[in-house]
Formats: sequence, C-alpha cells, structure tokens
Amino acid sequence: MQTQSTGTRLNRTLYGLSKRWLRVLLIIIGVYISLPFAAPVLMRLGANQPAYAIYGMYSPLCHQFAFRSWFLFGEQTAYPRRSANVPGYKPIEDYAANFTAGKSIPPDTNLAAWTPFLLQTAKEFIGDSRMGWKVALCERDVAIYGALFLGGLIFSIPLLRNRLRPIPIWLYFILGILPIALDGGIQLLSEPPLALFAARETTPLFRTLTGGLFGLMNAWLAFPYLEESFRLTRAEIEEKFARKGKAL
Repeated sequence: MQTQSTGTRLNRTLYGLSKRWLRVLLIIIGVYISLPFAAPVLMRLGANQPAYAIYGMYSPLCHQFAFRSWFLFGEQTAYPRRSANVPGYKPIEDYAANFTAGKSIPPDTNLAAWTPFLLQTAKEFIGDSRMGWKVALCERDVAIYGALFLGGLIFSIPLLRNRLRPIPIWLYFILGILPIALDGGIQLLSEPPLALFAARETTPLFRTLTGGLFGLMNAWLAFPYLEESFRLTRAEIEEKFARKGKAL
C-alpha cells in the first residue's frame, strides 16, 4: 500500500511537471541569465561579497575575459581588444593601468599579445569605478541564454506551442551551428597555441549575433520535442489513472 501511495504521488508530481515544464524551465533559465547582471549591480551598491560569490559561481562555466564581456556603470559597455578594431570603443589596452592594477607584471609584457598573463588577468579583473563592473557571463553566453529564454517565451504563445514543429537538422546546422562555429572557430584557430594565421579578434556584435542565433535555434529544436514528450507522458499517466479509477 505504501509503495502504491508513493507511486501515485510520484505520478501526480510528474503529471503536474509535464503541464508546467516550460514555465519551470523559463524560471531556471531566467535566474541563470539574471544573476550575472546582478553581480555588477551589487558591486555598484557596495555589496561586494555577494557579487564575488556570483563571479566565482560562474567562473567554471565561462572564461569571463574582460575584453569579451559586457560592463555596467562605466565609461563603455565593452572593452574589446585593439585587434578587434571596433569603431566608437576605446580598446582595453588603453585601460592597462586599471586592467593590471595590483598585478605583478612580468617584464616586457605586451598586453596586445595572447599570453597566459593576459588571459588570467582578463578573467580575474571584474572592473572598477572607471570602467564599470563586468557581467559574470561573456557576451556570447549572454546572447545564447538570453535568446534561449526569448525562444521559450515565444514558444509559450498557445498558437505556436500547439503547431510549431522542431527545426529541421540541416537548417539548425546552417542557422545555429555554422555561424557560431565560424565566428568562434576562426578566432580560436588564429590564437596560440595553434596560430594558423593572423590573429582575429571577433567583435561584441558578432558574438551577440552568433550566440543569439545559436540560442534561438536550440529553443526551436528542443522545445517542440520536449512538448511532445511531456504530452505523451501526460497521456500515459491519464490512461494509468483511468484504468485504476483514480482522479488526478
């Protein structure tokens, strides 16, 4: 009897989740994409310890390079490397004094070069009162998860949710995988240790566009499949309870 009671409760819980899975998933994604923006806000308010905790929590999940991240409350919204050649933005090399404050800089350090010192410093630097404070996820990750959240909101529209089919794999590859692979892959291949050709630093705009496309295409691919799977789960549970004469 206890086993049946536990099974009944589990089935009812799963049934409820199958009806609300998109709402639950959107809450999870929303929290995940919001906390990185909370970090610079907390730094601005002087709540450093909670902000440091957020930066630390996201550190294993993202490179957090300062020259590939958004900043809030500073002179610019981004500080790309000089090699990115972004009009209207002063490069991060112009902020070398801020960027390397408190660091023991190795002799003959070239901040324009791709060195372990540059990478470690760029990851650890979270900002200051002049440059503002870094969002805890890089520009591309912000676009990916932001677009995934937006895709979920679009999919929640009843008309689309009932009719939208998963994107064909070939189209997913062309619109979702190929742009981000080319943008990030060419950049990666141009950097040490490979350095197969002249270094290419992609821009915040391209990171946002390719990341946003990737996020939207993932939503288009995954959400219809999840909806169909949970619809089948509901039908199975309803049939099971009907056979036993129980109400859900």
